[in-house]
Amino acid sequence: MTNFKKLLLVLIVGAVALLAEFGFHQPQLAFWLIVIIGGWMTISMFIGMVKTLASGKYGVDILAITAIVATLAVGDYWSSLVVLIMLTGGDSLEDYASRQASRELTALLDNSPQIAHVIKDTGIVDLPVDEVPMDAIVLVKPGEVIPVDGRVTEGSSFVDEASLTGESKPVDKVVGDEVMSGSLNGDAPLRFKVTKKAADSQYQTLVKLVKESQNKPAHFVRLADRYAVPFTVIAYLIGGIAWFISKDPVRFAQVLVVASPCPLILAAPIALIAGMSRSSRNGIVVKNGTAIEKMARTQTITFDKTGTITAGSLSVAKITVAAGTHTEAELLQLVASAEQESTHILARSLVQEAKKRQLPLLAVEELEERTGQGIQATVAGHQLTIGKADFVGCPKCHQKDQTAVYVAVDQKPVGHITFDDILRPEAAATMEALRKAGVRHLKMLTGDHQTIANHIAQEAGITEVYADCLPADKIKVIQNIPEADRPVMMVGDGVNDAPALAIADVGIAMGAHGSTAASESADAVILKDDLSPVAQAVTIAQDTMKIARQSVLIGLFICVGLMLVAATGIIPTLIGAALQEIVDTISILSALRAKNDRN
Repeated sequence: MTNFKKLLLVLIVGAVALLAEFGFHQPQLAFWLIVIIGGWMTISMFIGMVKTLASGKYGVDILAITAIVATLAVGDYWSSLVVLIMLTGGDSLEDYASRQASRELTALLDNSPQIAHVIKDTGIVDLPVDEVPMDAIVLVKPGEVIPVDGRVTEGSSFVDEASLTGESKPVDKVVGDEVMSGSLNGDAPLRFKVTKKAADSQYQTLVKLVKESQNKPAHFVRLADRYAVPFTVIAYLIGGIAWFISKDPVRFAQVLVVASPCPLILAAPIALIAGMSRSSRNGIVVKNGTAIEKMARTQTITFDKTGTITAGSLSVAKITVAAGTHTEAELLQLVASAEQESTHILARSLVQEAKKRQLPLLAVEELEERTGQGIQATVAGHQLTIGKADFVGCPKCHQKDQTAVYVAVDQKPVGHITFDDILRPEAAATMEALRKAGVRHLKMLTGDHQTIANHIAQEAGITEVYADCLPADKIKVIQNIPEADRPVMMVGDGVNDAPALAIADVGIAMGAHGSTAASESADAVILKDDLSPVAQAVTIAQDTMKIARQSVLIGLFICVGLMLVAATGIIPTLIGAALQEIVDTISILSALRAKNDRN
């Protein structure tokens, strides 16, 4: 039974019991109704408590169970009902917050391949990926996600594997090359032979890693549970002494009623829900309150590079021109003009760079695109050849670490243009803000080469870099971080980041253009195409936990005062339960401060 249904059941039983006692003057019926529901709830909580203790954890359950049993034992069933309402109400609030967070995620981009275009003798048939047989020939159109793993049999195209490998540079695929499910096809159709079933494909392998990671959660003690043990000991001590001195078991029940851990049960969840609401207003969907607690204490943050620290799209880095031919601006204008009608993945970057420099695009004539090689076109009376070094006639110009296009004007090589995955403009400021928030270690985990990773990390202000990382390598790095440097947060966007997001103490997915696998395995999702909310999330979490602690302590200190008074016997149990409601109200009003943005 869900927590909300338990709350509903308690409220219905309470209403029937009130009607029975005060409407039909049947106090015995009211008593047994509450005893039955209270007994069932107590047994259910006791079983849960035993399981919790067996896992090495502890919480507020034991004090609540004792309060219910004690009040029922002395016949004060109305006080038991109040405690039950508070318990089920607090659990329902936490469930409500989780459901609200899940609804916020429904609009996120889904990169999961679902359909494959299978080529048969009768034509092309669309099949669900799970039904695609081995050795089938599959067509993947330009701009589509590759549905299953295979080997290219026909065609040539650039394929974006960044979401799987972390490599920002598009990979040229020709006949005989392997393609991986979950990668994005570029500007030309490909036909490939299926080499693995969908269940064994690269994408599904990563999904399995995510599930395995989620089944190994880190040990974590929540705020309410940390206060529960000392508070329980104090309550038992005061109640026991009062019973011993007075020789009256009712005195023990009177103390435990005002000691009911409602500030722990209500104040902390309400503060966390308020903090989650504040996060949502700032473009950060946090899925549960435990994530807020962990974020507030984060000591280490690990970042993916492509699409997280960087923008995830290539931009013009450098224009190299042979002496005595053209200026940089002239060459860029010619090349961007020729590429303006091209569907090539780098064409958009060239056109954007020309527009940024306010260079007008010229008319294009006789455009011919050679798939996997480049283009030829006539611009302003010049014949341009743009593409790979061999295609342009400059075989010795190959660059190892950077993506580049080479340019020949009127059959003469005149230069080349290189591309970089550029740093997000807010990246360096975000790292500085995180350091000011108390995060001690900032690390980059990437599938890119060491030289590229080092360059980006230096620009961002990150000193610890792990390059050439496969998804399993990222998991190992996170697992090997010592306890003193935890909790650990992972920030990423691609399918390849999903296992690391799941295994980290807190996972944050860049959801604006990220994959569903990343968003589903993360504890929080940033809805903006912006890195700065990572620092905002930490700051909001710290503010939320500060207010939650204040609210809990306010309630507990008042409870301790009431316990001392109740120990004298001057507070009847029902009055004690009513006073507890006042304490709850004060704690809740304090906790609601967490929803407000700070100036």
